Amino acid sequence: MGKRFIGFGFLFLLIPALPRAQQKDTVAKKLDSLSKKVDSVGAKQNNNTNPETYNENTKITFHSYLVLIADDIKQQVTSPLRATGRDWLEIGAFGLLTTGCALFVDKPVNDLAIRIRNSSKTIVSTSLYVTNFGGLYEGYTLAALAAYGYIFKKEKTKTTTFLATQAYLTAGAIETALKYITGRQRPSYYDAVTMTNSPTWHGPFYEFSKSQHGARPLNGSYTSFPSGHTTVAFAAATVFAMEYKNSRFVPIIAYSAATLIGLSRLVQNQHWLSDVMVGAVLGYLCGRQVVNNYHRYSKIQSALAKKKNTISFSLNYQNGVVLPGFIYKFR
Repeated sequence: MGKRFIGFGFLFLLIPALPRAQQKDTVAKKLDSLSKKVDSVGAKQNNNTNPETYNENTKITFHSYLVLIADDIKQQVTSPLRATGRDWLEIGAFGLLTTGCALFVDKPVNDLAIRIRNSSKTIVSTSLYVTNFGGLYEGYTLAALAAYGYIFKKEKTKTTTFLATQAYLTAGAIETALKYITGRQRPSYYDAVTMTNSPTWHGPFYEFSKSQHGARPLNGSYTSFPSGHTTVAFAAATVFAMEYKNSRFVPIIAYSAATLIGLSRLVQNQHWLSDVMVGAVLGYLCGRQVVNNYHRYSKIQSALAKKKNTISFSLNYQNGVVLPGFIYKFR
């Protein structure tokens, strides 16, 4: 995960420039109270993504960025506790599909990927370039989009980019934890003990053996499940696809790029097919949760803005006399 976060150094230089909240409110508690509603974090939530909804009242401040990302993590980690019967059926069905893929499809697909990899150096170099867009270059891309939003005062672009970073970070944290828990062996790693590159599940905190050169790899370096590049790519892609759902091309471009990144991990011999499948679904779910949580936050902020009393000054001209006046509106 280290290299994938280098590009975010540039992006987070911009975060301190975010306007700080004028006052500390109970946004976190209000977000938690909304989680009891049907449309809080589920797929049925209807988000208003019109450009005018991204304004002074709903902009992401330094304070709200931290509140939102903390709430994102909490919601994602505790989501199984809120799962319905239908949710568990869908989870079970996907689990069976993943298990079947791991048992019967992973090895043949990996053999095919190796043949493709060995057939052309161009394919190898191209897939490596695509892979980097799921890691190092993605951070640079998001930083550039955030800078564009600031320079040209594109509030929606700026907000969407910061939401994408939240999805990237939370999804990355979850997939990293899963890697340590599962300890699945990468197809590129030959175990020094068994001398195999089978898709073995070693379990939590497995210490991989020394390589032929005597160097001990980092504990997570050869853990394969799920694909981290695919996870964070789909997390960011889902944010842009949802925020620009009315655009004809943005969702297609976003998901196509994420899919190519997932495929590149197969060609690079870094992951099994089931790793990529689970990474794509995990990233998608994290991206949806981040977007929905922000729009719940924006509803809270809009409601608070409507409740504020306002005072305005006016000048009237009547019978040759200028009459100053004040208008106080109660909300």
